[in-house]
Amino acid sequence: MTAPAGPPAAIVLERASRWYGNVVAVNDVSFSVGAGITSLLGPNGAGKTTILHMLAGLLRPSAGRVLLGGQPAWRNPAVYRFVGLVPEREAVYDFLTGREFVEMCAKLQRLPDPAAAAARAIATVDLEPAAGRAIGTYSKGMRQRVKIAGALVHDPTILLLDEPFNGMDPRQRLHMIELLRSMAAQGRAILFSSHILEEVERLAEQVLVINAGRLAAAGDYRQIRRLMTDRPHTFVVRSSDNRRLAAAFLAEPAVFGAELQDGRLNVRVAEFSGFTRIVARVARDAAVTLYEVAPTDDSLESVFAYLTSRR
Repeated sequence: MTAPAGPPAAIVLERASRWYGNVVAVNDVSFSVGAGITSLLGPNGAGKTTILHMLAGLLRPSAGRVLLGGQPAWRNPAVYRFVGLVPEREAVYDFLTGREFVEMCAKLQRLPDPAAAAARAIATVDLEPAAGRAIGTYSKGMRQRVKIAGALVHDPTILLLDEPFNGMDPRQRLHMIELLRSMAAQGRAILFSSHILEEVERLAEQVLVINAGRLAAAGDYRQIRRLMTDRPHTFVVRSSDNRRLAAAFLAEPAVFGAELQDGRLNVRVAEFSGFTRIVARVARDAAVTLYEVAPTDDSLESVFAYLTSRR
């Protein structure tokens, strides 16, 4: 696709909040995103979709400001000239063919040649062989791609993607990653949500960590990954002599607690990598055989909760 023309690729939230009665979905979030690929990373229910819907003008912020290309997103149809949205929920008509759906999107954008624009977008997402089939016959991965084609048909400078890789097979994911990279290199601002670390690691240049409606951390992926690993952890250890091993661990600066429970040893450590570097040596020096070493609190929810608690 060609480099887009139009307003600058800029996404801005200024102390934005969104609540539903007594439920706060997004709480005082501020960030700005320019050209490149940025991820909203967080567990399901963290507020990622609400943020994207505010950015797309589908939800009014209860407080604060939401700007796209310097313009307010809410009740401003003009922003749709330079914004493309790919929602997580199905937003396609099963009775239309893929080509008809993308042409419909082109006509809504009042493009001068909807058929040609649709053909380019369909080719961009590698969906040409199935363009004449009804969307109702598509796999989930194909439905994702036709939604992306509809969002790209007018060459937007800003692209908002909610869990864009859902249902895609490995080949489709690789193709989509390369496509998004090439579009970012042309100056587009791409913001996508994900709860999968591997997707973010492979694609995002910048990461915004969202948990419980709050911005827990922001930075490049290496910075965020370091925050996620260099934090207090609890490990479960099973060995040939848990009592002797507990005493040996407690002599190490990296360990600040050890508890025997139900035939296993729970070890509390200051940070993940420090413990993994010493565990084999400590067991060897204590003449103890290790049977199992596993972190107990490495779920995304526990990671994001820890990052949020640091603020």
